[in-house]
Amino acid sequence: MKNIALIGFMGTGKSTVSRYLKHAFGMEEIDVDERIVEAEGRPITEIFANYGEPYFRDCESQAIVKLGNCRNAVISCGGGAVIRKENVENLKKISTIVLLTAEPQTILERVKDSDERPILNGNMNVEFIEGLMAKRRRIYEEAADVIVATDGKTVEEIVKDLMEKIEE
Repeated sequence: MKNIALIGFMGTGKSTVSRYLKHAFGMEEIDVDERIVEAEGRPITEIFANYGEPYFRDCESQAIVKLGNCRNAVISCGGGAVIRKENVENLKKISTIVLLTAEPQTILERVKDSDERPILNGNMNVEFIEGLMAKRRRIYEEAADVIVATDGKTVEEIVKDLMEKIEE
């Protein structure tokens, strides 16, 4: 089975869907952000605070390149991973890219209690989320092989939709 790379804005369900695919299909689960934390030896919030977003994006690109030999894996990418074209190209070489989407209000409900979203620190509101999503929408859609909306669906319904679309 080809790898599945999950992309999308934070709070669209990438981690939840990734865990489900791991258990349902016996896939290896790879979280790009976790790989960065392991490599750097510090949390993402600290990487952003001490080194800035460009440094973090470099770490992200390096982590994606290192996935070149993985097979039968579900790769959960951070919300900004596909901002860089090189990351999209490297992911497409090894996987089907699935964009998970959700409405800004849904995202806010899902992430509002998290303090591990450095991009949203001080901006935990629908308007900011909507604006950032609008800036990234075209990038996400161009990177995606498959698009799956997650609003109002159970993880089982999301995965069923995802698998049907991949098999088309």
